[in-house]
Amino acid sequence: MITLNPGDPAPDFSAQDQSGQTRRLADYRGQRVALYFYPKDDTPGCTAQACSLRDGETQLRAAGLQVLGVSPDDVASHQKFADKFELPFPLLADPERTLAEAYGVWQEKKNYGRTYWGVVRTTFLIDAEGRVERIIRRPDTKNHAEQLLK
Repeated sequence: MITLNPGDPAPDFSAQDQSGQTRRLADYRGQRVALYFYPKDDTPGCTAQACSLRDGETQLRAAGLQVLGVSPDDVASHQKFADKFELPFPLLADPERTLAEAYGVWQEKKNYGRTYWGVVRTTFLIDAEGRVERIIRRPDTKNHAEQLLK
């Protein structure tokens, strides 16, 4: 399993967002990026996290952060989720889990005695040069925007 640490180069990627536009990490060179991985569209924790980021967008942009969300859901699911909650940032479709595996967040999980594979909620702050600046493991979904601004 891949483990990234602050100072490591952030793995580059190419993925479609909710509108079908291809996004690459290289496109954000010169900007700071908050790349957040979440398990599933339109579930309670994932919705709380997305809405926290939506509500804090003005402050995040003022701090120079571009937000990108990633989950294994497809483009159509992301479109419905973004429309329903008026999310102003790209949600990247990762149905093959390529990004999740590259960032080391596709892991074995346990819930109520059941073992399965899934995305471990994690946010990577990536600096303007494309290096991991900070990692927030298991972020506070309801206050995630404030966590990013600390």
